[in-house]
Amino acid sequence: MTLKNLSLLFILCTLLPGCSKMYYSTLDSMGIPKRDIMVHRVEKARDTQEETKEQFQTALEQFTAVTNFTGGDLEKVYNKLNKEYLASVDQADEVNKRIKDIEDVSSALFEEWNQELSQYTSASLKSNSQRQLNDTKKQYRQLISSMKRAEKKIKPVLAVFKDQVLYLKHNLNAQAISSLKGELSAIESDVSVLISAMEQSIDEANSFIKTMEKKS
Repeated sequence: MTLKNLSLLFILCTLLPGCSKMYYSTLDSMGIPKRDIMVHRVEKARDTQEETKEQFQTALEQFTAVTNFTGGDLEKVYNKLNKEYLASVDQADEVNKRIKDIEDVSSALFEEWNQELSQYTSASLKSNSQRQLNDTKKQYRQLISSMKRAEKKIKPVLAVFKDQVLYLKHNLNAQAISSLKGELSAIESDVSVLISAMEQSIDEANSFIKTMEKKS
């Protein structure tokens, strides 16, 4: 199967229920096990969180810059802020997608691993594999919980960004700038909490990746 066809299969499997198994089976037949797919998706999620952290920092800088507005074209100011807000929304959607991708492959991996335990004839090897499965599940739960905690911090920040962008859109005057100044401290606090949660999640992802690589 070509890379193009594989990509089309993946897109199809995001739309059709039960298609993920076929996708993973295809990759497995090509020598790409679910474990490797899982690690790859955690890496992608980690990178997306890094990008999201940077995007929200950039957006905050733009909002802060607006509070120092002393004159000029306010519509241009609005357009800049709206652009940063929309970019932040896109990053939030990407974070959500990455988390779902990890959950999908992890479910398939753990189901397969659990089923294969019954195939062992050696009690000691089976016990060792069961222990590794339990350890991996435990660390996975820590990882996904950390990612979801960070994701939850995004929504309130986006809500504040949207409020300020909308207000500026309909009030291109000094009053809108004054309103933003009054909210800046709260926005800074929300972004700070978000970034801290993202960094914790990124650290958790790095730890998970290292552990999985050691078990390979």
